[in-house]
Amino acid sequence: MKNWIARTLALIAFALAAFSPLGRAQQPIAGDWLGTLNAGGAQLHLALHITAAQDGSLKATWDSIDQGANGLPINAISLKDSKLAFSVDAAHISYEGTVNKDATEIDGTWTQGQPLKLDFKRAPAKAATATSDIDGSWLGTLDAGAFKLRIVFKIVNTQDGLTAQLQTPDQGPAWRSATSVKRSGNSLAIAVNAIQATFEGKIAADLNSIEGTFTQGGLSLPLALKRIKDQSEVEPPRRPQTPVKPYPYREEDVTYANKAAGNTLSATLAIPQGKGPFPAVLLISGSGPNDRDETLFGHKPFLVLSDYLTRRGIAVLRADKRGIGKSTGDYAHATTADFATDAEAGVAFLKTRSEVDSHKIGLIGHSEGGVVAPMVAASNSDVAFVVLLAGSGVPGDQIIVEQTRLLAEAAGVSKEKAAEAAVQERELLALVEAEKDEAALDKKLREKLAAGGVPEARIDASIKEITSPWFRYFLAYDPATALGKLTCPVLVLNGSKDLQVPPAQNLPAIRKALEAGGNKHFEIDELPGLNHLFQTAKTGSLAEYAQSEETISPVALDKISGWILKQ
Repeated sequence: MKNWIARTLALIAFALAAFSPLGRAQQPIAGDWLGTLNAGGAQLHLALHITAAQDGSLKATWDSIDQGANGLPINAISLKDSKLAFSVDAAHISYEGTVNKDATEIDGTWTQGQPLKLDFKRAPAKAATATSDIDGSWLGTLDAGAFKLRIVFKIVNTQDGLTAQLQTPDQGPAWRSATSVKRSGNSLAIAVNAIQATFEGKIAADLNSIEGTFTQGGLSLPLALKRIKDQSEVEPPRRPQTPVKPYPYREEDVTYANKAAGNTLSATLAIPQGKGPFPAVLLISGSGPNDRDETLFGHKPFLVLSDYLTRRGIAVLRADKRGIGKSTGDYAHATTADFATDAEAGVAFLKTRSEVDSHKIGLIGHSEGGVVAPMVAASNSDVAFVVLLAGSGVPGDQIIVEQTRLLAEAAGVSKEKAAEAAVQERELLALVEAEKDEAALDKKLREKLAAGGVPEARIDASIKEITSPWFRYFLAYDPATALGKLTCPVLVLNGSKDLQVPPAQNLPAIRKALEAGGNKHFEIDELPGLNHLFQTAKTGSLAEYAQSEETISPVALDKISGWILKQ
């Protein structure tokens, strides 16, 4: 259930908009700017690219140079009386600065959870460089049977030689800078170390195609690139369910403290029209560094769910995870139990709001959030009801083994090979659970991973992940403990094609735990044809998450809202 999607390219909404009043003299702000962000002893080098239209409006993108992420969209930028301001909604970033008289420097503050000093200086102009015969944008599609993924390379010749950037439109608009680009005759090799990927190919004589192989994480697939002639070829997938402002209800950005943990959660509270108080829910996201919308592959499941519920008279609170977006705290060392204390703080906050009926506060948890919700409700009488969306009913070590088998089969692996992969996964997890000596565990894991074909470059990252506090806790924790203590009404939903939290493994265990605890107010439904995200799916494979234009099935949305309103 540990969300591998969190390690993919950042998912950032693309909606540039700005206005600079006409009739007022402004500094010539357009151009390239460089700045260095100092945070906790670490430095992050940033580039800001601003363009100005004839009507005075501004557009901009930014690069995180050290992370190899370029062309990240800025949602709104404005300049008024020497005051520059811009925001990046998806990452909950804001910036305010003052442009000097010569328009050569910007002194300001970058805010993302906490304010940090950030000054920009104009980037030195570069002399024009002749284009190469392969300059331009190239598009190809990786076909792994179970999934298809578009790959775009943007190649530019510079004074320092050929450069390249990589984008996967199906995963978001962000660009990754290539670590190296080497060309020898008709041979081209591009390495993008940030995502441990390489492309090696042969350039066709007519310079219109490049046939080659794309390798990432030990998996190699053929990739044929062709010049992009029509931008519609690389447009991101549609997300028609994502609501568009103005909404027929009120939204308020709020913060609340988890005093015991010493962190502050940043959230959005959606309040229905009309006279309250209203029933309310706190949304609890799945595993991974999720923002308040649980953004992934351009989908915003929690925004869609919040919008649906609020339009039907239910107030909704959704928060960035601790240490993510505008929330403070230590995400890297947090466990499921720690996230439960953050959820408790959310319930306490809802009780303080006059718009909320304090006797009708519920929890909706997705995936890992479906484990967190019972932990909170079991010991908090303020929770009136619980909705579990793809929540688990057995310990994490059992889920991961079964998940490994099912995902392998969905990827086209034979049942025999998938079963072997599950056995290897079980042996790996047994090592983590049994070996208490860290040095001995590290040695054994390295041997096991290498024998299993994991590339050397991935072994360190793999060990760090499976020995993290979150992972160790998840392996051992049995959700049945908290489920057996629930006395409030519970709705349990799972998709029949969920391969991450398989219904056949988890729904019977959840039912058994609720019945053992004497709960007589629960409903369990397996929704046909839906995957782990409650999208309508063919196979349930992870690749379908990005390919599907549907964010959440209307069947699931109606089931959730209808059940809550009956409580």
